[in-house]
Order: sequence, then C-alpha cells, then structure tokens
Amino acid sequence: MQREHRPSPREAAFPLGAKLSLEQLRSDPHPTLARLREHEPVSWVPALEGWLVTRHDLALEVMRDAEVFTVDDPRFSTALVVGPSMLSLDGLRHAQHRAPFVAPFRPAQVRARFAEVAAQQAELLLDRLAPAGAAELRREFAGPMAGSIIAVALGLELREVPSVLAWYEAIVGSVTSITAGAGATVEGEQAVRGLRARLERVVAGDPNASLLAAAASRSGLTNEEITSNAAVLLFGGIETTEGMIANAILQLLELPEQLELLRRDPQLLDAAIDESLRLEPAATVIDRYASAELALAGASIARGELVRVSIAAANRDPAVFDDPDRFRLDRANGRRHLAFAQGPHVCVGIHLARLEARAALAALLRRLPGLRLDPQRSAAPQGLVFRKPPRLDVVW
Repeated sequence: MQREHRPSPREAAFPLGAKLSLEQLRSDPHPTLARLREHEPVSWVPALEGWLVTRHDLALEVMRDAEVFTVDDPRFSTALVVGPSMLSLDGLRHAQHRAPFVAPFRPAQVRARFAEVAAQQAELLLDRLAPAGAAELRREFAGPMAGSIIAVALGLELREVPSVLAWYEAIVGSVTSITAGAGATVEGEQAVRGLRARLERVVAGDPNASLLAAAASRSGLTNEEITSNAAVLLFGGIETTEGMIANAILQLLELPEQLELLRRDPQLLDAAIDESLRLEPAATVIDRYASAELALAGASIARGELVRVSIAAANRDPAVFDDPDRFRLDRANGRRHLAFAQGPHVCVGIHLARLEARAALAALLRRLPGLRLDPQRSAAPQGLVFRKPPRLDVVW
C-alpha cells in the first residue's frame, strides 16, 4: 500500500512552489510563475531543490548583492562543466577574470569590429535559404549566425562554425543535465576538451588577431583560465543570440499587426528585440547561493541554499510593466527587462548580442517578403534553463 505524501513544513508554507514540476517550467511556465509572483514571490520549490524568486524588485536585489547571493559555489552548474570563470566567481577573482574582456566588448569596439561582419553573415545565410521558399530558421539561420560571430570573436575560422556549434550543443546539454539533477554528460566533457585545445592555439597567436588573444595578452590569467572564460563566451554568445533571434522571429510572426508596424518603421527594431527579450528571455533563470542565513520577502533562507532567480517571471511583473503578457512595440520601459542579468554579472557580451540580433532580423525581414510560420509544424518555446522553439519552421 502506497504511503500518502505528507508535506514538509516548508512545502506547507509554500504550497504553490511545492506543486511546481519541472515539466511545467519546461513547457508553459508563465501562468504558474504569475501565481507564484503574486502569492509566493520567494517560494520553496522541491523540484528545483531550492528557492525561486519571481518578483522584479527581489530579482534585482539578489543579482546586485554578490556578497550575500554568490555564484562562487562548487555546485554551480556551468563551472562544473567548463571550470572556474567570470561567470562562477565573485569578488576579486571575478574582477580579475572579467576585466580583460570588458574593453573589447564595449559598444564602439563591437560596432567597429563586428557590424560589417554580422551584416555579411546574415546576407550569406539568406543567400542559401532564400531560393527554397521554406526553412527551419533556428538551426539554419539563428544558430549559424550566432556561431559565426562568436567564432570570429574567439579567433576561429568560419569553416569551423559547425565544430563550434557542436561544442556549444554539448556544453548546453551538460549544463541542463546538471540543473535537472542528472549530472554532467560525457559529451559535454569531450566538448570542453576539444574547445580548450583549439583555443589554446588562438591564445598563443597574434594578440591583434582576435578579441580572445587580445584579452589573453593583457590579463595575467593562465591559458586554462582564459579558455574557461572563452567557453563561457561561446556558451553565452551562441545561446543568448540564437535564442534572441529565434524568439523574436517567432513572436513577430505570431503577431502580424506588430510585424507590419515594424516593416513600416524599421526604427522600431530595437524595441522589438527588447520586447522579445522581456517576454521570452533565452536564459530563463540564473543561480545564486546564500552565503549566510537570511530573510527575503518573508522566506527564511539557510546558508548555502540555492536561490534561483526567474528572469522569465521578473520580466512579466505587472508592478513594472503594464499589460505584461502582451508584445508591444510602443512599450516605454521595455529596457527594464532583466534578460542580460544585472549587477556584477551583467552579460559582458550584451552589445554584441544586440548587434547580431539587429543585423539578423533586419536582413530577414527585408529579404523574405511574405515570411510566415509553417502552419503544419509547432514552434512553441520550450526549455527549463534555456528557452526557445526546438524548431522554427517558416515559409515565404
């Protein structure tokens, strides 16, 4: 006879979080996240083995206070896959790892180095796709676009993009596996070894040939530390940008009136990108660990416990965004979204990601008149940590 599950005191105190499943978070999380945000803005979620923060103001508090809410913990999933890096360190060590990469990723430097390359890559990809009248745009356009630009940034050759994308897929799979409690994958370990071996040759080369070699020449970091940070750039550069492009295309094609507004006024392109990032961020959650016992919005959090910030929930907080579940190109405060995080760990590649997405969407809308979703195939976003459509089939 099966025993009835008796809720723990925490589960009883946070009944919505206690009922939340990983499948809900993967498939259609927004209705559940809205209920959590209203009733349990910091909730204990047994499925995640930690706390989930869903309110915008509380998300900012957690992300900005790296002393209390740290990434520097041996359980941090990305560090388990690629090693210590700016993503998984705090304090002085974080500053040492991050500093060499800040200057090359400033807006002016990014525009000078990548604006022309990004525009050319978008055109080349569309040259191949346009005659067919149909395509799967996530893997045939968004992914190769992101992969080509990060390959150039890291000092790799464009012919290596398929290898770059394969490494990336394996690393993402390994991080996702750890997040779901299954541990790192063999494929992820092999990908990190392959990437590290290739990037060590770049680091040893001409410091003027790539952002990576330039950063290495002024960093004082070891080759292993440089390549761990490069793996983070690869991971974030492809994941963020591929998700940005795929999610923005999907949302615009689902809303013909907003797409028509954008076609009539291309100056709205940045607003479209930000609104897409707000509604469906490519990275839905970020992890922190409590460095001391603390109270947050009525929740008593023990030292060492996982505190997971739901970017997806914070980005739809009605206290910040009017009509938060609607895609609106006229939204005045769209850039208050948290898709690139905040605080010491704000995304170092934010300007490059925006430039790539802008180039990709501008070329796509100009080159493919009549672009629409394939009615025979679903394109719903999915994902526990990284959220985007598994396929994005379109016709024109």
